[in-house]
Amino acid sequence: ESDDDGGYGWFVVAGAFIVQVTTFGTSTGIMQDYYERNTFRHIPNIQLQLSATGTLMEVMIHIMGPLVQIVSSRYGIKAVLVLGTMLTSLGLELAAFSSEVWHLYIAQGIIFGTGASLLYITALSAPAQWFNRRRGLSQGLVSAGTGIGGLVLPFFMTGFNHTMGAGWTYRIWGLICVGANMVSCILIKEKNSQRVRSKQLGEVFDFSVIRDSNYIIWFLGSITACSGLMIPYFFLPSYVTHLGMSTTDASVFLAALSASNIVGRISVGFIGDKIGRLNAHLIFTTATGISVLLIWTFANSYFSIMAFALTFGYFCSSYIALLSPITVAILGMRKFPTGLTILLLGNGISVLSPSMASALESVINAEPYMVYKMFTGVSYIVGAFFLLALKLKLSPGLFTKV
Repeated sequence: ESDDDGGYGWFVVAGAFIVQVTTFGTSTGIMQDYYERNTFRHIPNIQLQLSATGTLMEVMIHIMGPLVQIVSSRYGIKAVLVLGTMLTSLGLELAAFSSEVWHLYIAQGIIFGTGASLLYITALSAPAQWFNRRRGLSQGLVSAGTGIGGLVLPFFMTGFNHTMGAGWTYRIWGLICVGANMVSCILIKEKNSQRVRSKQLGEVFDFSVIRDSNYIIWFLGSITACSGLMIPYFFLPSYVTHLGMSTTDASVFLAALSASNIVGRISVGFIGDKIGRLNAHLIFTTATGISVLLIWTFANSYFSIMAFALTFGYFCSSYIALLSPITVAILGMRKFPTGLTILLLGNGISVLSPSMASALESVINAEPYMVYKMFTGVSYIVGAFFLLALKLKLSPGLFTKV
């Protein structure tokens, strides 16, 4: 790897940060709540139907990795970014005209989700080319955009919904996205843009990664731990109201979780550059599982739930922040695109984990919400064991920098 660290890469980080804000700032929950109370309030079981929009969008974001790799290998990442910008804006503008739930499935779920995938995966992979010593910090700064978008932008979308309605909210946000993402198209570029483009699929995908035992352990640990990631985001608000607190309290807890997540993503990137990225991820993953099993399990007051939200939000941040740096360290830059694509396909399982936990909750005779807590905590602890096995396989010393 080159000793050159950063330079123009910081502009790439800025462009990737913008992408993270725009793609994950589009809160399906805010729009779902508006449609439940207004446009589609007369339709039975509308909550379940509308929630499928967000699920479909998340699935598209994760499964489009092969398309991203094919297009970027043949035409470069600029083509991926431009196509992603067009599709995200088109999806939002079409969603503005939705008069049936299935319109949202197509516009926001499929079209926006596909465009968001093109932008998101490029934003994950591009900065890694420009950094070595500060690769963790740079990726942490990029991933912080997700937390900032999720924390700040829903408040603006709520205001637009109240004053102008959902249609104009989508139109305005679509225009904002196209403007912001055009800046990203300009800023983000490959470090070795003169490389020969791959024309054959056999040259695009390097499937030797699935014979790499280190990568397989990393893959299994990632999808296991990641299966617990979204459950608190989905069910903490209902858990709070189940305890008799208000919906305002629930919003405060989610905001606290998101805010601490931003700090965590930047922190773990910096810490990873100092003590080793896999070491940092192992520590954060273990702490996440402990926070669930020892805090959320017994949390039944405002302050104990706030303690969990802040702790979980901070420590659960490590996977997204260190996904690219650890994958590069295991596979090298040449195999990295294929490795990232397979990881994201596997992470599509995590999109279904809230539904899986909900199904278990409905059939297991236990204290309300206990299944969600155990599912989340055990997922992280088991994932941490995989990471520990990988660390010891890469370097026998427990305190060796990895």
